Amino acid sequence: MIQEPVSTDAAHGSEAEPEATRRAAGVAESSRANRGWWDRNADEYQIEHGTFLGDERFVWGPEGLDEVEAELLGPPEELKGKAVLEIGAGAAQCARWLAAQGAHPVALDLSHRQLQHALRIGSSFPLICADAGALPFADASFDLACSAYGALPFVADPVLVLREVRRVLRPGGRFVFSVTHPIRWAFPDEPGPEGLSVSASYFDRTPYVEQDETGHAVYVEHHRTIGDRVRDIVAADLRLVDLVEPEWPAWNSSEWGGWSPLRGSLIPGTAIFVCVRD
Repeated sequence: MIQEPVSTDAAHGSEAEPEATRRAAGVAESSRANRGWWDRNADEYQIEHGTFLGDERFVWGPEGLDEVEAELLGPPEELKGKAVLEIGAGAAQCARWLAAQGAHPVALDLSHRQLQHALRIGSSFPLICADAGALPFADASFDLACSAYGALPFVADPVLVLREVRRVLRPGGRFVFSVTHPIRWAFPDEPGPEGLSVSASYFDRTPYVEQDETGHAVYVEHHRTIGDRVRDIVAADLRLVDLVEPEWPAWNSSEWGGWSPLRGSLIPGTAIFVCVRD
């Protein structure tokens, strides 16, 4: 049963704030840290962003690009009857929209707490708690796969995830995933003017890590350049057919972390990769 959300301070008591650093972080450490982070922060995340995401809406990122308009998975009328895997589903808003189009989605997330929110909202489709690097499905199980800011920014070995996605896709299947636009790595994660000056090298792939007083990672985010992402897709034997960089729309006045109308009008915030398994 979903409990009432509690404040971060109440949940953590007098725990010290984690230290932000840049250092190496492998597959196991990244997975363990991010599972714990999303379990601890799922309530706050859904409170803060749930209205923007909606309960039954497919949004690709903070710009608000909607799959209804983008049709990156194909025309909505062609989704009926398709088996679709959503990776990093959170509260399964995208999967719920897919189900409303007549698709047969499966929502997968590393975080048990995020999937509890999917149960709270309601789902008529399977919810699977698993690591994207070891998908618990047979080969060629899905017609389509998608991931809106799920898994890929947080894994140390993105090729492992991409190869797993290819394995579970049927020939001709499409995988569409969105991530923070790689150029943002060079800028501070701030929505105001202070977020418009380069502060780090775009080419520095050292992971961003938040760690506790013992040095154990509690959050990890990995950086790949645009070229890295393309090479990862090729290494997984997928074919890149489109790269979408959504522009910030005039109607969107919201701020979401480092995403804002100010920054969005000047530099891209999201990159969406459209891939096909031949």
